[in-house]
Amino acid sequence: MLKIVGYPDRLSVAPGETIDFKVSVDEGDSFDARIVRVVHGDCNPEGPGLKFVHIPTDADGSHPGKVQRIDAGSFMRVERFPALAAAPFTFVTMLWPTLLKRDDQTLLCQWDPETESGIWIGLAAGGRISVTFADNGKVSTVIADRGMLEREWYSLVVGVDPGARRVTIDQKPLVPYAQVEDTFVGSFDLDVAPPVIEAPLFLAGCPGADGTVGRHYDGKIDGPALLSGLHGRAVHDALLRTPGDQTLGTDIIARWDFSRDIRSLQGVDVGPLRHDGEFVNLPTRGMKGWNWTGEEHSWSKKPEHYGAVHFHSDDLYDAGWETSVSVTIPDDLRSGPYALHVSCGESDRTATREDYLSFFVRPPRDPKARVNRPKVAFLAPTCSYIAYANHAEHITARGVEVLMNRMVNFGHSDLYMYEHPELGGSLYDTHADGSGVAYSSRLRPILNFTAQYHSWLGGHGSAVYQYNADTHFFDWLEHQGIDYDVITDEDLHEEGLDLLSDYEVVMTGTHPEYHSTRMWDAMKAWIDRGGRLMYMGGNGWYWRVAFHDELPGVLELRRAEDGIRPWVAEPGEYFHSFNGEYGGLWRRIGRPPNVMAGVGFIAQGFDISSYYRRAPDADNPRAAFIFEGVPDEIIGDFGLVGGGAAGIELDCIARDLGSPPNMLRLASSEGHSALMLLVNEEFGPVPPNLGGDQNLRVRADLAFGETPAGGAIFATASIAWCGSLSHNGYDNNVSKITANVLKRFLDPEPFATGDD
Repeated sequence: MLKIVGYPDRLSVAPGETIDFKVSVDEGDSFDARIVRVVHGDCNPEGPGLKFVHIPTDADGSHPGKVQRIDAGSFMRVERFPALAAAPFTFVTMLWPTLLKRDDQTLLCQWDPETESGIWIGLAAGGRISVTFADNGKVSTVIADRGMLEREWYSLVVGVDPGARRVTIDQKPLVPYAQVEDTFVGSFDLDVAPPVIEAPLFLAGCPGADGTVGRHYDGKIDGPALLSGLHGRAVHDALLRTPGDQTLGTDIIARWDFSRDIRSLQGVDVGPLRHDGEFVNLPTRGMKGWNWTGEEHSWSKKPEHYGAVHFHSDDLYDAGWETSVSVTIPDDLRSGPYALHVSCGESDRTATREDYLSFFVRPPRDPKARVNRPKVAFLAPTCSYIAYANHAEHITARGVEVLMNRMVNFGHSDLYMYEHPELGGSLYDTHADGSGVAYSSRLRPILNFTAQYHSWLGGHGSAVYQYNADTHFFDWLEHQGIDYDVITDEDLHEEGLDLLSDYEVVMTGTHPEYHSTRMWDAMKAWIDRGGRLMYMGGNGWYWRVAFHDELPGVLELRRAEDGIRPWVAEPGEYFHSFNGEYGGLWRRIGRPPNVMAGVGFIAQGFDISSYYRRAPDADNPRAAFIFEGVPDEIIGDFGLVGGGAAGIELDCIARDLGSPPNMLRLASSEGHSALMLLVNEEFGPVPPNLGGDQNLRVRADLAFGETPAGGAIFATASIAWCGSLSHNGYDNNVSKITANVLKRFLDPEPFATGDD
């Protein structure tokens, strides 16, 4: 098990800026720290091995350590709310519960955790409405006799008379079913009268005495309201009617309309007293409500149909840990990949007592300070790192060994993820209630974004993926003596084309899968202006993501129609709540990856990697510089990732999807296994020959093409390519081809456009 974990407050930091690290130590009361430049993070003994360069800073030495915990679960909090126990009131809402096996789920409460006093309305196990009155630890609870069904809408009206110690519950399904008894109307007397307390009001969570918020609700809430006095079911019908019943205005204490300001963190109260709430830990917004008809699928066009918020007991935005180490980046520190190496003792078979908290040093933020910079930049795919943060499908899904064609070994990080679901999942995981994780944040420990991590998706040999696979490329660049800057996806989203304009060459990571619209537009504009792109991986520019307007470091993804989807968004919930854009594949909005990189995703498989065979276009004079000193017909029949340079995920040239007609197919992979499968957006009816052992479309195309502005694109079309760079002491045809391309791409001589 891990004994020390942590995270930085940012992934990209410029010289002169300060970066804060949050660390939690499970053993002892201190830890050691030092900054290192990450050169190679793969500990496979068949490769170069781990390589780190110590960078002396004020972080060096011992620091106080302690256990820091995560308070996961989303809710809405309303400060300075009037005391509910002062007079009779009625709570009305529409509910769509999603995890009814859980007990003790809060719908609404006003609670003083120190005195254990207040009013609590929630769900007991089985979806039965429960109401609690408490006074200084004396508790009385009533529970409805009939429960609800999961993922069905219910109208709920709860009348509460605190002085009389009486409660009425009226529960009605929006859609009744024969032989299902889920309607309930009943009155109860309680044994305790709650005191009048001044405390915030909570939806979907309840404050605890330790300062955390717990007892979370899993499911949707739409249109919650509080009215003074006791009202029956008819009042809910009147509230839901359009136009509204004006006679209710004097009775409204609060009436929240979650279809307002969907992009914000605010739960808007449209009542006269404006008791606006604040959403914490990012419950999912832009969700269809009880009245969604299917006539409109974009919440921005018909927001009144998107008044639901989906709360989860395992939502998380910011772990909120205290800072353990702060480091000011020296002004003369080279741009590149770095980490804070933290340790609390020697690791052994039972425990890992060190971690590498990864980050990147970028060029100065002020363009005027960017003098004498390298002409080549590595675009760190931090969107992909965040999307895959704490990816735990291998822990929760069945049949993983069949897909991988090997035993999947769990390391200490995997066990820690299993034991600590409060870390939050990746965009590939599902919440406890089975709904997909649509938001992923970097402000938490990310156990698979670190040197030494072994990924279940990494293939035979070096089980590395995402960040750790990218360290193969860092190592090659270092070995070649290439000076380069690192810019991150977040940097590109924030600064756009201006950030790229200083560079002749941009190199990607092994898996640049996720991009925002601003990132896509900036990269395409840079290429169209003569930039030279070295696409060093596969499955790039695949999913469209959104950044939040107010919160840094969090991504949204809606897994809309098509694509490799471990979970599928509900119909009507395909548009991002952060910006209103349609989510899903870039391909589905007319921007296939082929338009950007010349090639696009065609197949994936995680067992073994294969090789490329030289194609006729390799002999085209336009490609002569690429194959200088490389006469070989077979390319990359070696490598740390699966034993070859073509593996994990593959791209190919497809003219009908936007690959430019001048793209040269230099080489194509072959000999893939039956588990290298054609991706599902590439077929309609399921063909009988999905695997690479039968389907000739399953291949990676090593590709090159010039652009009209004198630039060029080189695509490896395989995630495994960089895993072959270090073979035979870096003396191999994969390394030579890569070096040849980079050398020519750094030559300012424009590429021929064919117009001469």
